[in-house]
Amino acid sequence: MFFRRKVAISPSGGVPERNQVSGQVPTIDLDMSGQQHQRDEAHQKVNLFQQNEMENEERYEDDDPKIWRRIVRHWPVISQPLNLLVIFLLAWGVGYSLLPQYTSPDTAFMRMIFLFVGGEFFGVVVNLIGLPDMLGMIAWGVFYRNVGLGNFHGLEGLEAILRELALVNIMLLAGLGLDLEALRKLFGMVMRITLIPTAAETTIVAVLAVYLFKMPWLWGFLLGLVITAVSPNVVISILLQLKELRLGLNKGIHTLIIAMTSCNDVISIFCFGVLLGVIFSSGNLTDQLLQGPIGIVLGLVAGFGMGVFLTLMPSNKSTYSTGLRVVTIVMAGVLGVVGSKAISYPSAGALSCIVVSFVAGTGWRKHHAKEAADITTYLDLMWKFMKPISFSMIGKEVAFNLLEGETVLYGFIILIVGVLIRVVFAYASLMGGELNWKEKAYVTISSCPKATVQAALGPVALDLARKMESPGDTKVYANQVLIVSVLAITATAPLGALLMTKLAPSWLKRSPPVTVDANGTPADRY
Repeated sequence: MFFRRKVAISPSGGVPERNQVSGQVPTIDLDMSGQQHQRDEAHQKVNLFQQNEMENEERYEDDDPKIWRRIVRHWPVISQPLNLLVIFLLAWGVGYSLLPQYTSPDTAFMRMIFLFVGGEFFGVVVNLIGLPDMLGMIAWGVFYRNVGLGNFHGLEGLEAILRELALVNIMLLAGLGLDLEALRKLFGMVMRITLIPTAAETTIVAVLAVYLFKMPWLWGFLLGLVITAVSPNVVISILLQLKELRLGLNKGIHTLIIAMTSCNDVISIFCFGVLLGVIFSSGNLTDQLLQGPIGIVLGLVAGFGMGVFLTLMPSNKSTYSTGLRVVTIVMAGVLGVVGSKAISYPSAGALSCIVVSFVAGTGWRKHHAKEAADITTYLDLMWKFMKPISFSMIGKEVAFNLLEGETVLYGFIILIVGVLIRVVFAYASLMGGELNWKEKAYVTISSCPKATVQAALGPVALDLARKMESPGDTKVYANQVLIVSVLAITATAPLGALLMTKLAPSWLKRSPPVTVDANGTPADRY
């Protein structure tokens, strides 16, 4: 008769690696027969490892300054962005050695590089004081723009490409974070928390804009659609951190938030395009109305087809299967985003990224669990590079010289009321599920940060009004849309990120380490 017991081992078979958060180690099911001695030895090594680590922590707490203890405690996290800074500097050194005329500090290209390097540096600094690193990156972008360094003349195309790459990266990670079983179970809740709060916030923003800004109703709803979009960069970036800490992995909370964010953005961007076409009479109204549904179908079909392809090719027995899959899924995501804009169906882009990674990730986890984890790790490493680029560019959109006294006052009123209405309706949309009140409140808060979509859509109406030489009133309304978009980024992105980060440990449940069987397949699902 054989017994089975969970024994802590490391992937290399040596001393187990300690989980940075829980202090526990990954476990794997092994047959007890004939392995009692090895198991006891492993437990002794674990105890010795934990005892030494505790002694080290106590020594730091007793003898060293507080800032040094914080650096030592968080060194595994801090060392990564510091290494990225070194990589940036090495790359610049190579570039300056080969092409000094393009890489001298006074060129637009180097000003762009310094924006990203500064964002990474201030992200580390802010993280040291216990705040989300993205706050430092956004703050650096705001400073950069308002001291006159944010003009990258001649590099607008490169700036747009970098924005698209950041969007592709975060959407691919979002799709890989979706769980099929949880999505099936939570589909009704996803639809409720997407449609009800979005409609409520858009409507109240439109009403307030009509009475405070004296906007026409179409412009009021246009502003509402810009404001109601949730920032995938902010929300999903924090979810990735929570996944590393194994917070909120129960009850499909991550899947619920990711699906809500994605669906909310698809709806708001689609409706924004329709209203913009009606206001400026650009194109046939029927074509405008069909653009959204056609884009959604294209995104679903293209994403599903490429996702199936990635589950089948290359063979998992190929030497470089992981690398080939990483390159293929990134290129598929990039083509989906830029290609959808090229054929005038932009709503298909981000959706195709999520679908391809969701379909491929589901297949990989089912048949090649270790490879799925490796691919996620590579994409997460790519995000380490793209994160300062994304958030420093978001901060760069905040120009203080655009802000006008009365518009700022009314804009803040509209934002505060709109967010409060969204919070109320979002919480009500979660009633009747399995979530407790803290989990419902956390999901509700995660629907509030606004940054990425506002940075993209905010200037569109004003650019179009200038291009078409529209009447003065139209430019005034478009400028008000831009100003309120800037206010939304300034107020909700940092506050939302801070709340999501600080409330997660007390409001979300921490899941135990993943248990895997002898084939490396996870025994628990989340």
